[in-house]
Amino acid sequence: MGKALLLIYLIWGMNWVVMKTANTFFPPITFVAYRFLFGAVVLLSVWLWLRLPLPKKKYWPWIFLTGILQMGLNNIAAQTSMVTLGAGMVSVLNYSMPVFAAVMAHFLLGEKLTWRKGAGIILSLAGMVVLMDVHAGGDVTAIFIGLLSAVFWGLASIFVKLKLSDVNAISLTTWQMVCASLTLLAYTTIVPQGPVIWNKESILCLLYNGVLASALAFFLWSWILQHIEVSKASVAVLAVPVVGVVGGIVCLGEPMTLHILLGMVMIMAGIYVVVTAKAKSLP
Repeated sequence: MGKALLLIYLIWGMNWVVMKTANTFFPPITFVAYRFLFGAVVLLSVWLWLRLPLPKKKYWPWIFLTGILQMGLNNIAAQTSMVTLGAGMVSVLNYSMPVFAAVMAHFLLGEKLTWRKGAGIILSLAGMVVLMDVHAGGDVTAIFIGLLSAVFWGLASIFVKLKLSDVNAISLTTWQMVCASLTLLAYTTIVPQGPVIWNKESILCLLYNGVLASALAFFLWSWILQHIEVSKASVAVLAVPVVGVVGGIVCLGEPMTLHILLGMVMIMAGIYVVVTAKAKSLP
């Protein structure tokens, strides 16, 4: 478990820098479609090599839905918000997922809200308001899109835990990725997205995202979700946005103003409070 988490920290953390760079060469939706196509090809090769059976018929609607939510809409929202926002800020917005997951789990999984969870949610929301101050250089529309990425991810994680815990992690990730990539490719074929600039750097961005950030890291995430609680998995990956913020500063020269730092710290503190809350419910 520890090695799997460490790999996710490094791969997904630095991928925020790669995703931001990729916007120079690809329209956001096109890049997401291509990265998951590459990832799907890699995972299908592994799936065939292992001779794994197809998931049972009853699982397919949920595989398709979670693939669209987690790999499609989540990544489209994150990639689009990075057109105007820094990689570090978007990584923190995306990893506000545990806050939204806690609220949704109250209704969908019967995980009751507690006073501690409520306080953490309020603290995180206050941090988001700080980040939304346009006078500090933020783009309110892009921030909302970044928050939507967290909502999509949280909802997908709940459905995986609720409906897909018995599916082999490699099979689950493979077919989620196939469903997402084919759907997005169909969309980009019907709705033109703009030109793609092919060069060595754009190909490296695509390879990193397809092989490491998509095929390997999403398999590891599905495996982790199937072995520990959603809330524990959420807190376990909180190191990813820290790597993303540092990577954005070091590799992309992104600014770290006191205003931005305060908002990020408030969000991360609120997330920590939410995912470490005890089980006593609100009256």
